Amino acid sequence: MKRKALALLSGGLDSTLAVKVMLEQGIEVEALNFTSPFCTCTGKNAGCKSEASRVAEELQIPIKVMNKGVEYLEIVKKPKHGYGSGMNPCIDCRIFLLRKAKEYLAESGADFIITGEVLGQRPMSQRRDSMRLIERESGLEGLLLRPLSAKHFTPTIPEQEGWVDREKLLGITGRSRKEQMQLAEELDVTNYPCPAGGCLLTEPSFVSKIRDVFDHADQLDPRDFRLLKIGRHFRVGPRTKVIIGRNEADNLTLENAAQPGEALLRWADGSSPMGVVTGKIEPELLETAAKILLRYTRAQPGATCSIKVVQTETISLMPVVHEFDDRRVEEYRI
Repeated sequence: MKRKALALLSGGLDSTLAVKVMLEQGIEVEALNFTSPFCTCTGKNAGCKSEASRVAEELQIPIKVMNKGVEYLEIVKKPKHGYGSGMNPCIDCRIFLLRKAKEYLAESGADFIITGEVLGQRPMSQRRDSMRLIERESGLEGLLLRPLSAKHFTPTIPEQEGWVDREKLLGITGRSRKEQMQLAEELDVTNYPCPAGGCLLTEPSFVSKIRDVFDHADQLDPRDFRLLKIGRHFRVGPRTKVIIGRNEADNLTLENAAQPGEALLRWADGSSPMGVVTGKIEPELLETAAKILLRYTRAQPGATCSIKVVQTETISLMPVVHEFDDRRVEEYRI
């Protein structure tokens, strides 16, 4: 009887190799990819989702994409097992993903789950004790196979039952990628632009922005976290934020991402970045946002400027004095 594995596939090198090792053994594989607003991977089509889809297509395996959603944001906000160097709840994240994978296991018709994890590669979630904890709390003891480091662990059910040949599995450990790259050459795995993955939750420059959303949002929305990658962010009120584009690509993204009730700002008398005001919008907060926006135009300091405001399909002009210098602007920067 041919066995089937459900693979957590990010599109990076390790998860791709794990799938390839299973395919080489004649195991049927279906890929499962999770999207997140915190991913920093950038491939040809931008994002881990497209990288995973590309890999799945090249390996000729089906793929299902799941959004981590608000449930995941609640875990990031208050993780049971704590954070890593930033706001990265790596252990809780792995448990969450594997629980979701377990829920999908029966629907997919798969017999077990595989990942590209390598013992000792990541300091928080890939220590031996952490990996055992993750197996236990995800409810996957015996059914979670890590092909790249399998020989350093007790044989799983797929190995014990002979579904998988343990002798053909690997014993890779540590942070070096030399063995993976050699294996990639042997298995003819090429074009892996996001070999180690990436997560904004580990980036010091983003931690303050992420905390700011958690501290000031009435409800958690993945869109608010996706926008953290775009433009400059300023907190002008407890429930009010302005995001100002850095370039035309940002401007277009902000314009398209604006939701009903939010305000789009631009200097009406000259070249201007796009500003979007989110949250609770009051006249004085809108004026503060406009003054910050003017800092990124060529408006004359001290001049009264005309700001174009678009809000719920209503267009108006608002007179605003350009009086904020760099110091004043920095008071609001997140």
